[in-house]
Amino acid sequence: MCGIVGYIGPKPVVPVIVEGLRRLEYRGYDSAGIAVAGNSAGLELRRAPGKLVNLEAVIAANPISGTFGIGHTRWATHGRPTEENAHPHRDCTGSLVVVHNGIVENYLALKHELTARGHIFVTETDTEIIAHLIEQELADAAKNGKQNNGRHSERSEEPPHFANDATNIPLEEAVRRTVHRLTGAFAIGVLSAHEPNKLVAARMGPPAVIGLGDGEFFLASDVPGILHHTRNIHFLADGELAVLTPHGVTLTDFDGHPLHLKIQRIQWDPIQAEKAGYKHFMLKEINEQPRAIRDTTLGRISLDTGKVFLDNLQITEQEFKQATQISIAACGTSWHAGLAGKFMIERLARLPVDVDYASEYRYRDPISDPAAIGLLITQSGETADTIAAQRELIAKGSKTLAICNVVGSAVTREAQGTITTNAGPEIGVASTKAFTAQLTALFVLALHLAQVRGTITADQSLRLVDELSKVPSKVEDVLRSVDLQCQELAKVFHTANDFLFLGRGIHYPIALEGALKLKEISYIHAEGYPAGEMKHGPNALIDETLPVVTIATKDPNDPSSVLKYEKTLSNIQEVTARSGRVIAIAIEGDEEIKHLVEHTIQIPQAPELLLPILEVVPLQLLAYHIAVRRGCDVDQPRNLAKSVTVE
Repeated sequence: MCGIVGYIGPKPVVPVIVEGLRRLEYRGYDSAGIAVAGNSAGLELRRAPGKLVNLEAVIAANPISGTFGIGHTRWATHGRPTEENAHPHRDCTGSLVVVHNGIVENYLALKHELTARGHIFVTETDTEIIAHLIEQELADAAKNGKQNNGRHSERSEEPPHFANDATNIPLEEAVRRTVHRLTGAFAIGVLSAHEPNKLVAARMGPPAVIGLGDGEFFLASDVPGILHHTRNIHFLADGELAVLTPHGVTLTDFDGHPLHLKIQRIQWDPIQAEKAGYKHFMLKEINEQPRAIRDTTLGRISLDTGKVFLDNLQITEQEFKQATQISIAACGTSWHAGLAGKFMIERLARLPVDVDYASEYRYRDPISDPAAIGLLITQSGETADTIAAQRELIAKGSKTLAICNVVGSAVTREAQGTITTNAGPEIGVASTKAFTAQLTALFVLALHLAQVRGTITADQSLRLVDELSKVPSKVEDVLRSVDLQCQELAKVFHTANDFLFLGRGIHYPIALEGALKLKEISYIHAEGYPAGEMKHGPNALIDETLPVVTIATKDPNDPSSVLKYEKTLSNIQEVTARSGRVIAIAIEGDEEIKHLVEHTIQIPQAPELLLPILEVVPLQLLAYHIAVRRGCDVDQPRNLAKSVTVE
């Protein structure tokens, strides 16, 4: 959530920042602003509620320029989305500004303290507190300096804004003192008109990255905001503070101890973050899934031997053998992937799996089991709830693994190993290719665990690896064959007020994901349900107006899959007997189901544990086309953010 872009360098500042903010629009926001300094006018701000186009109109009507600056797109946590509440936020002097992602949990206590000292607040936000705290630190340092020099007057209650130009500590020291007083989560960027060509950044929780270019330096909340300018990135870690000047970047911890930059070369092609001719990023990302799945398996499976290779894991084979369970924690779409992963791991590796919402895990007082292995699933690696769950697992003695799309993110740094999903940047808020890449990574992990624990034979491994290698081309077949059909279905069902999605076994998480995709981008109420639970309540909802999407696939070589299919047909008959309108996801060549339902979407045959990757694609397309027909903002749904970096 929220976007930050800061810049120091020879280029015109405003276009660099506005362009960077536009590349971060996918994170979700409701207002935008920019501050620049380094000219005769001092520090200048422009802000606007709503989309970036509103900010650009404000800048066009009242241009600004400077040698350094910072911009922000805000997703409201405190205060309404108004111009007044938009970032950047100023101190009393108007010469210092702060942008902030996160939440200051103790802001009310700090506000009362600062108000008593003469500070005047003009917004409803928690962020404004940070600007005034820094101002007060500068003022206190100036007063102390005067005392030490014998020039202190008897009047000790001098308003803080009179001292800002006489400070005897640098801006970064004032920021360092300030962050020690903050409780909560924050990634901040600070600049002052009194310290030209200096940007200060600090992180504790939400992501922040530093970009190092040729004579220019960048601050951003996510890589795509600056990727067009540099691929050399340092991911700020919790407790790190960076000072950007035209001469380079200095890194310390919050206590001022020097640290070394850990520069990573980002391999994403910037073109991957463009629409490439598609109407929406979401549609582009749906169509990128074959590539994302291939890249997630690349170098990890041997088609000759069936062996799985997971390098750089700090969990030994012996620890995998002795593990008592896998504890999965994730949020949203990643949680659905974890539910499917439970079926994969338990079926192949015969190892118990618990799946928790990361937001609930640490609050249920989980039972300590050092022999359990934690598995965090996250697209960004910066989701606050998932980080908290990981730290709870570590505190209870468990080692943790991560399935993540961003190398160097917070979750990957604290894990004892990461399986990167290699999906590339996902711009659409509603996740698509990250989900199928996560399912792929989970299947690879399940195979690895099964091989280490000796629960499958070499022949079984070879067959499953061969089937996995065929999935990308099968996804391509689905994309080619069902898109037009989903468009036609959207014409029929886009006016529906409710949808029901049904599935059994490993297909139930895909029903949940299909419902989530639809509600996220079309704003239609949708529920995912285990098909076997229909008699226990949901049957009461069925009438001639209710579309029921049922996942009715089967693997004919798997008796348990065939049994679930047969029972799902019974559930379909329950729906049709009550005049419900069924859309069935079925296997190519299934003639039996065509006689039972109104609409059938067919996908290629695959083993039971790999079918979810194919099943979800038509559900993504159906949600997409319904949302487009309803005139919704597909890439940036209302009230949602791409990376949820606060609890």
